[in-house]
Amino acid sequence: MYEKLEIDFAGRKLSLETGRLARQAHGSVLATYGDTVVLATAVSQYESRPNMDFLPLTVDYVEKTFAAGKIPGGFFKREGRASEKEVLTSRLIDRSMRPLFPKGYDCETQVIVTVLSADRDNDPDMLSLIAASAALLISDIPHKGPVASVRMGRVDGKIVVNPTHTELEGSDVSLVVAANPESIMMLEGGAQIVDEETILEALFAAHEAMQPIFAMQEELRRRAGKPKREFAVKERDAVLLAAVEKSIGDGIEKALATKGKKERAAALYAVSDKVVTALFDNFPDRAKEIIDACDHLVRTRVRMAILDDDKRIDDRKSTDIRNVSADVQVLPRTHGSAVFTRGETQALATVTLGTSSDEQKIDALLGERFKKFMLHYNFPPFSTGEVKFLRAPSRREVGHGALAERALSPILPDEDDFPYTIRVVSDVLESNGSSSMATVCGGSLALMDAGVPTKFAVAGIAMGLVKEGDKVRVLTDILGDEDHLGDMDFKVAGTKAGITAIQMDNKAGGVSKDIMRQALHQARDARLFILDVMEKALSTPRKDVSSYAPRIVTLHIKPDKIREVIGPGGKVIRGLVEQTGCKIDIEDDGTVLIASADGVAMEKAISMIQAITAEPEIGKIYHGTVRKIVEFGAFVEIMPGTDGLLHISQISNERIRRVEDVLHEGDEINVKVLDVDRSGKIRLSMREAEQESGKNK
Repeated sequence: MYEKLEIDFAGRKLSLETGRLARQAHGSVLATYGDTVVLATAVSQYESRPNMDFLPLTVDYVEKTFAAGKIPGGFFKREGRASEKEVLTSRLIDRSMRPLFPKGYDCETQVIVTVLSADRDNDPDMLSLIAASAALLISDIPHKGPVASVRMGRVDGKIVVNPTHTELEGSDVSLVVAANPESIMMLEGGAQIVDEETILEALFAAHEAMQPIFAMQEELRRRAGKPKREFAVKERDAVLLAAVEKSIGDGIEKALATKGKKERAAALYAVSDKVVTALFDNFPDRAKEIIDACDHLVRTRVRMAILDDDKRIDDRKSTDIRNVSADVQVLPRTHGSAVFTRGETQALATVTLGTSSDEQKIDALLGERFKKFMLHYNFPPFSTGEVKFLRAPSRREVGHGALAERALSPILPDEDDFPYTIRVVSDVLESNGSSSMATVCGGSLALMDAGVPTKFAVAGIAMGLVKEGDKVRVLTDILGDEDHLGDMDFKVAGTKAGITAIQMDNKAGGVSKDIMRQALHQARDARLFILDVMEKALSTPRKDVSSYAPRIVTLHIKPDKIREVIGPGGKVIRGLVEQTGCKIDIEDDGTVLIASADGVAMEKAISMIQAITAEPEIGKIYHGTVRKIVEFGAFVEIMPGTDGLLHISQISNERIRRVEDVLHEGDEINVKVLDVDRSGKIRLSMREAEQESGKNK
């Protein structure tokens, strides 16, 4: 059945249609916003996967280059592995949709969103999330949608819903917000150091703005939706649960009191193993259910201890932060390095400084661009005491790296003041809660250690939430177990003055504005505490870059001199590089960047480029070489590649009949520049140069 709905949203037309494309998918929706078009499909198997204790959901966001009228680069001329943008958008959709599947649903499910048309005003990510929600909503797949999404900006002090790319360039806030009709589900974005109240205003303005999109999806479901397949959440066996609770006694509390993540996990495993053994005779072949019941009791008791007694797993109060330490200059040959440790989470951050030739070229749907700042996050298996194959960066690693990169970008110096390409690498050495925020702290210190003149220091903290009815606890600096057992993972990074990056995943039934405000202000207090610790390690950026980092000197030459420095086929600039060992980059506006760790070599390169690009000054005496003799005078090279005419009348005070009587090709003589006309022709005088030399004597 074909159906199409349209509404005006934020000044542009938003449409959802179904029944025309991808009709064999369990749900498919074509969504259009401006000239951006995406196709979302949802398919779920009807058979459960055996022994599955999590939702087997796969979300793939795919950009087709034809959507922007482009042909892929590379040898194969077709789309290859997912780009960073595709990975991040896939995560946005996944994180928004996953919590709304019913608990226990274990049929393999796949959501694919394909960008079919892309304009330069509307980013497909927001539209893709709406389309994915609509596809699930009209399908027979059990899902508690709808979900809507908007991007929020602030231009000239005013909150803007779905700003265009042009408007975003002047915005100090860029947030992608996803929500269901009751509450905000997911948040991802950055800001140019803004206060908490501005973020709150943007979040709840977003939720209010989404209401027409919820209504639109519900109307599409009413018109074209399929009946949902039957799925009943499996209830726990009350008899078995009571037996487990009796057998377990106070074993959970004793195990939770164990210090150390690995030791605590081992103690909890021993408790459940003991219960399985004790109940084997009464409940044969039900070990998996017994273990699940043990896990349920752990979750319940941990949450009740937090809500009733403000007692967390490691005996902290809700606002307490684990022990924090920071060290800088920990590696001798890197350009900058730092180790940041918070409890059992530790990140080693390093900084490498490069030139403009090290920039990353991004070939995106919206056009090519170059990145001068990159942050790469690595999460090796030993950080959690595990053994795994080392593979390409996972989606999680890409996402955490992007979050940390967003957090640090606002405090970087302007390119004119610091023309380096900067790469930060964070290797997580230990992990028990919020290694991405440890990366922000370590990355900020490593930048300062490298001599990058950052504007401020940046720190980050992960907040959690436990909510049962009217009982609420907002937790500061959550452990990995608290993330797993809690209702929210809320990461906030910023300076002393304000927020630079924020990310939230919400598993609770609803988060009020008051809870959000408390979480933001509690995060601010924690951030200020951590910034004080970081300041003791290094309070300001080092005054100079590492001796192992290249020094970069910037020269400005006239654009019409660029070809002289480059030379035919790059001959001149290759010669300069070979003779000096410096890296030399020339931009279209005449900016020349010379990079070298050798000061003498850099001075030589500067002198050679200045000699090539120098222009003759009227009245100045030059030591030149006679290059060509003609009947009326001689052509003298006064600078590399620059010749002037020495007329026969200007050779000597005495009358001469033939130029060859005085000069020969290859002679080195002093000449004075008499004039440079509009076309660049130079008139020289040998006799006036000799007269001036005589006066000086």
